[in-house]
Formats: sequence, structure tokens, C-alpha cells
Amino acid sequence: MNEHRPLFKHIRNHAALFSDLSHYRNAAVAELGFPQYEFHKTPKFVTDDGQRLTIEPERSIVLPKVNVLEGVKSKLVEHVPGLSMVKHSEIGYRYPTAALAGLDAPFIKRMRSEYFHKVDEDRSICRPVNLSYGIKSRGKADNRQEYEVWMPDEAPDQNPLPLLIENYGEDLPNDVRHFVEQPSRVHGWMGVKRAAFEALYRNSVACGDLIICVAMSVDAYNIGAQPDLSYSPQVESSVAASNAELEWEVEGYYAPRGWTFDHDAVWSAIYHTLEAVGAPLNDLYSHAILPITQSKTERILSTLSSLGVSQAHIDELNLQPWEFLQTESQHRVKSHDPSRPVNLLGRLNRLFYQPELQLPSLNWMHDLIL
Repeated sequence: MNEHRPLFKHIRNHAALFSDLSHYRNAAVAELGFPQYEFHKTPKFVTDDGQRLTIEPERSIVLPKVNVLEGVKSKLVEHVPGLSMVKHSEIGYRYPTAALAGLDAPFIKRMRSEYFHKVDEDRSICRPVNLSYGIKSRGKADNRQEYEVWMPDEAPDQNPLPLLIENYGEDLPNDVRHFVEQPSRVHGWMGVKRAAFEALYRNSVACGDLIICVAMSVDAYNIGAQPDLSYSPQVESSVAASNAELEWEVEGYYAPRGWTFDHDAVWSAIYHTLEAVGAPLNDLYSHAILPITQSKTERILSTLSSLGVSQAHIDELNLQPWEFLQTESQHRVKSHDPSRPVNLLGRLNRLFYQPELQLPSLNWMHDLIL
């Protein structure tokens, strides 16, 4: 562990991670001269007809390779007036992500987890833990809804709807609720290595007294070439595509103690911040940005569709994400040797650690983007 990345010691412990991250964020706000400011999470977005939507205020750019983003943190501070980095906020994640509904679905449905090896185990042998089930709006536009719950590790096949109802109550829209009720199956996979960090943004003209907290990340990812992560003769690999992405998302804001909440002022500041960060990035990387407007999950689906993977084939496989926790499938066998069970966990590992397409280490990525 690098001494200047203290959060890495909490990489398996969310409670400790977010507690310490909050401490470093508060310290950064105090260093800016605002010790009495208080943190608030991104609020619900209230529509004109009174709906309270859970919105993910996020933007991103997609690039060919992660190396393109060398030094991006320094460039952000230089080119975005009012932006400062939160010291010691660096953390890293390994995210296997499964698309659970097709391109014609009204929302994105996905299962994501974190990926860890056991203590003293070969680092290339990892297992999914901290499974999360999420429903998101399609695309990457404004007012993109996101509803997410953590699934119990001991019951990854549990129906997520009761958890969503418990978490969101009456704020869970009916169309989302009804979509959750539809059967889910694995359509494809993406393996993501994420170097995450935080920044603070101030602009008294556009944001008033608010200090906006921006969660940022640099991702390197591989997309599997088949729903079951098997070898694809078309691409001569089990990996179909490899790219990088830089994301920035407003996760909350700091306001003076006793500040009276103003819905429109907060959301105006949020959207201004997204554009203030995005405009310089689009200029800096205009030569390299790939013209992709799809979310990560949609990229999984469109990649497999381009390789001729049909919905009928996906339905026939009827893969469930928890099957990829198993080194030996209970009922799936290798096509070339029916006497041998399929090792879906091994295939998931290859999505991250296949030698010729291995995703970079988290510390290497953080060093790259300094």
C-alpha cells in the first residue's frame, strides 16, 4: 500500500472506507476556509408534477486506452477554475458488471460486484463480493434515474424488489418497479478497474455559497465477447473490446450550517458543475474522445449484438449472475468436452487478467493520472 493512499487499506470494508473518506473530504473543505460547512447528499429531483426522482448527475468521456489520461488530475486543476482535489481520497475498485436486460428494454438492468482474492491467494484468482443490483435510465443524458441496492452475499439470487421498496419507498416509480419484476438473465459482461478520487468545486456566481463535491474516476475496461465469457472465433478471444473512461458525478454538496435548502438552486449548481468540468475535458481530449453516447451496460449489449449474439441465444443460455461465483457449474459443460463442467468464475477472472489483455493495477492507474 502506498503511504499517500491510506484508503486502500479499507478496500474491502465499505463502512470504514466511507467514514474515512468523509473525514478527508471535511478536512479539505476546512482547508478551503469553510470549517462550519456541512455535507449534504445529492437531493431528489422533484419534477413539475411532484415526482421525486433519484437522479445520477454524471458525465463521462470514453477514450481508446487509459494511457491517454496521463496527468489528468493536474490538468483538471489547471483548466477548471475553482476545482481542487481532496487529498487522500484515492481508492480503487475491480468491478465485474453483468447486463441483465436487452437493448430493447426501457431501462438498464445490471448486477455489479467488487472483486477480491482471498488473503495470501494468487491475485489473479478473485471472487465477486458486495453485489449490487441496479436499474438506470438509458443513455447518458440529464435527469438519468438510478436505483440501486446491495444484495446479500449469502443470497445473491434473492428477489431485489423488496430491497428496493425498503430503500426508496414511495419514491420508487411504478415503471421501475414493474421492470424489476421482469425476469433477468446475463446478456454479457464488462470487467472494470476503477481509480477513483474526489474533488471540490466552487463558483460563487453560479453556485452561490455551495461547494459541490465531485466523485471522479478513471476506468479501464474489457467487454466479454460472449454472454458466458467463452472464446469467440470472430474476435479470436474471449474479450471483444477494451477502452477507458473518465467519469465525473456530483455526489453531494457542502452548505453553510443552517442554510435553507433550495431545490432549484442546488440542481442549477449541480448541472453547472458537470459542464464546468466537462467543457475543458472535451477540449483537452477532443483528438481522442470516442463518439460513444451509451452507458457502460449498453456498450456491453451493443458489442455482443455487433458480434451476432442473438436474444434467442441469450434466452437459451439463461445465465444468472450468481453462476459466475462457481468454479464448477452444476449443469453446464464445455462444448468440446461434455465430461468437463464449465468454470464460469475462471472465465470471469480472464476478463480481468488474461495476459495479453490484462487490466492495469489500481496503483499504476493512480500513478498515471497524477
